[in-house]
Amino acid sequence: MHTNFSPSAWLLNPHIQSVLPSLPGRRFFVERHAAPMLSTSCELIIECGNDVRLQGFYSSPPLDKELEKIGAKRILVVLLHGWEGSAQSLYIISLAQALHAQGFAVLRLNLRDHGDTQHWNRELFHSCLLDEVIGAVRGLRILFPERRAVLVGFSLGGNFIVRVACEAPNAQLDVVRAIGISSVLDPSTCLAALEDGPSFYRNYFIHKWIRSLRLKQKAWPLQYDLTELLRCGDLRLMTEKLVLAHSTYSSMADYFQGYALTEDRLANLQVPTTLLTALDDPIIPAVDLGRLARPATLSILTLPYGGHCGFFENLQSPSWIDRFVLTELDAVCADV
Repeated sequence: MHTNFSPSAWLLNPHIQSVLPSLPGRRFFVERHAAPMLSTSCELIIECGNDVRLQGFYSSPPLDKELEKIGAKRILVVLLHGWEGSAQSLYIISLAQALHAQGFAVLRLNLRDHGDTQHWNRELFHSCLLDEVIGAVRGLRILFPERRAVLVGFSLGGNFIVRVACEAPNAQLDVVRAIGISSVLDPSTCLAALEDGPSFYRNYFIHKWIRSLRLKQKAWPLQYDLTELLRCGDLRLMTEKLVLAHSTYSSMADYFQGYALTEDRLANLQVPTTLLTALDDPIIPAVDLGRLARPATLSILTLPYGGHCGFFENLQSPSWIDRFVLTELDAVCADV
């Protein structure tokens, strides 16, 4: 199953694969291809509880396509981006178009402080804010009571959706499937990989994070003075300062443990969940897969190549991920 990923020889390089998903030069072509989905997109303000609001973009499927997959009419696919990405990230838009073309309703969700929503909620984003993502999925159930949720996330978004899937029964969420792509498994080893790897990854995330923090400070000038944090220029130091000053965690170790998927975190997973990881991912060490609990509901697919959220076979076609997710959803449509 899913053994048909065959990249061109020059795309066997994991760094090329990892850069391509967010390469600015691709935006024109991706958005042109996704015009049918984008033309139906409308903004949703999702009430998540505790006065938290998250932003989403809903695309209703074309009526003629709804008839092609009977099960698709009963599914809402929720897409969640990676850290410092957004609902406008190219990999999100590309997958949303592929789903939309097959008759699926699609919701592209923004995490707190992502997608220029820094002014929406007072508190700063951090990766342990799971309750509000659970609240967003619950809110979507109210908005679309006739549809059951399939959750698909990339990188940190994949980590979030797997944790939501773990909590779904207790939170009374109607989630029928979860798919995590290049998901963060253990944030401590992920940070170490970023520190030890090529500097352009660190520089990319620091640049994006600093931009987001500046927007947060501008939106809430009486609440935040992030001057010292903005001057760090170091991922570990910035993370430590944020955790100690702006979260309830007393150490980075406790914070990282708060959203790690390793050890027994997935032991009670009841929602059928698939994790896709490339063995050459330069950001998410695949060795951490060996530290996951293995309930019967968890499927793990590893491919030798693909980098981080890449999985491109050539530059003329969308990422292989789009086909992979559609194949996963074929089984869901047969069951709903």
